[in-house]
Amino acid sequence: MNKQQPVVLVLAAGRGQRFRGGGHKLMQALQGSTVLGTTLRNAQGTGLRVMAVCSKDVAAVAREHLDASDVIVMPERNAAGAALPWGLGHSIAAGVTASGDAAGWLIWPGDMPFVRAQTGLAVAEAMQNYPIAFAQYKWRRGHPVGFNAELFSELMNLTGDEGAKRLLSRYPAQGIELNDAGILQDVDTLEDLRRMRAEAETAAGKES
Repeated sequence: MNKQQPVVLVLAAGRGQRFRGGGHKLMQALQGSTVLGTTLRNAQGTGLRVMAVCSKDVAAVAREHLDASDVIVMPERNAAGAALPWGLGHSIAAGVTASGDAAGWLIWPGDMPFVRAQTGLAVAEAMQNYPIAFAQYKWRRGHPVGFNAELFSELMNLTGDEGAKRLLSRYPAQGIELNDAGILQDVDTLEDLRRMRAEAETAAGKES
């Protein structure tokens, strides 16, 4: 890889409104940590710089794993006290702006704790040859999605809830087929969390 490497942006500023399990979904226990903690641990396994763009509700967990300078807390209200309508696009833009000298960015949702570190590295490597690269499993697109540095201006101007979807339709994107079902698994509901916990217990039993 290039001397200047991509940065992993773990996005954790969403409200998780579909989760009805009591408390913030990213703070739920998983694999001896939390959902967000497990995601950050796997992201750090890439050896790349990891930054978290998060809400204040989960900032303390992010700081347990990352340097304070690598934790970007999205403000909830403006100077007048009005709620700010941050979306996924705003979070990506904030992370990209804060790491503008990177060779690119891997977008890794904080509620996807089962993505393997090797998957992140495979996508990062593909970014050397394509403006956009993404992980796929059985031909289904998942995360992380990587954007190389030539898309800096586009990324730093993102807004709204669609994130970077429009860029996928405007620039050549390469899917990287990987044997990692975790790229499709996120925690949206309590049922998702229960299923992940069961899978983690099964995997731990096989290793013991």
